[in-house]
Amino acid sequence: MNSVVSKFAMLLTAGAILAASLISPGIASAKKLNIVTATTDLAALAQEVGGDHINVESIAKGYQDPHFVEAKPSFLLRLRQADLLIVVGLQLEIGWLPPLITQSGNSRIQVGANGYLDASQFAEILEIPQGSITRAMGDVHPLGNPHYWLDPDNGRRVAKGIAGKLGEMDPEDAAYFQQRFQDFDRRLAEADKKWQTEMKPFHGRKVVTYHNSLPNFAKHFGLNVVGFVEPRPGIPPTPSHTLDVINMMKRDNVKAIMVEPYFDRKTPDSIARETGAVVVEYMPSVGGVKEITNYFQLFDYNIGLLTKAFQSSQ
Repeated sequence: MNSVVSKFAMLLTAGAILAASLISPGIASAKKLNIVTATTDLAALAQEVGGDHINVESIAKGYQDPHFVEAKPSFLLRLRQADLLIVVGLQLEIGWLPPLITQSGNSRIQVGANGYLDASQFAEILEIPQGSITRAMGDVHPLGNPHYWLDPDNGRRVAKGIAGKLGEMDPEDAAYFQQRFQDFDRRLAEADKKWQTEMKPFHGRKVVTYHNSLPNFAKHFGLNVVGFVEPRPGIPPTPSHTLDVINMMKRDNVKAIMVEPYFDRKTPDSIARETGAVVVEYMPSVGGVKEITNYFQLFDYNIGLLTKAFQSSQ
């Protein structure tokens, strides 16, 4: 008797599983898209529009220089399981990501495949070089400056592009992704009004940056980048160039030096001592510090630092 009941129960269970697979449309759509991004900023934007219908993780950490990321075997597992890979593009990741893509063996995310998305196609790109480029010019990006995400308008454009891509890959959730984008767009517009108000008293303010990472940020918020601690992109500071920067800052009354957290502070701090300037260690990416967990907090944090620095050097 017990064996009969047991067999009957097994049949019921098997029947229930079969029925669910045949008549429950929610099961197929419940599978989340697995998304891998090159940087935390792209992950943050994907999360904004993908919500709880995606899984997303970044390869680079927010406190790392995205030009130079140490390739690890664990990255390959993430890439093998990815349905979609989103990259900054403009050769920002050229030193570390292409071999990982190839070695992952995932045909979905190879360059040119449906699961490979270059976010730069959606953004306004500045500083596209004209004419020939040589190594003597330093680490110049031949396709334009890749730090475009530091402009909220580009954040909006990229988020819209990602939402469209997610809808293409998961048509049943396309309306959900578009609704999420519309909500993000509204919140970003409101936040940008506040940021612009906070930065308005400092429009035209001259700053020096360590690396040429801020043309989009500077354009959006009305700053004037007049020099760099690096003599050329990717080239460490030299004594003669440092002296030139000091003299220029004294002459033009430049009182702020903006530095990413992964650069050595020795030279910027020495320049600041000579000129009376403030060194602002801003965060170029989400996750650079624990307080920055999303795209909005990235601008809240940096604008808070900048306005405080500018006010102290009036």
